[in-house]
Amino acid sequence: MLAGVCGGIAKYFDLDPSLVRLGYVVLSVLSAAFPGILVYIILWIIIPEEY
Repeated sequence: MLAGVCGGIAKYFDLDPSLVRLGYVVLSVLSAAFPGILVYIILWIIIPEEY
């Protein structure tokens, strides 16, 4: 919910934002958390803001 990355991805694919966030957290924990945080920051920079 920090930068709206998961919410934006959920909106793009017409999915429930809570499920996308939960899936992202699970994947981040399974990948030792650090790569998940790094990917989130990269997505935050790459994905354009909605106006």
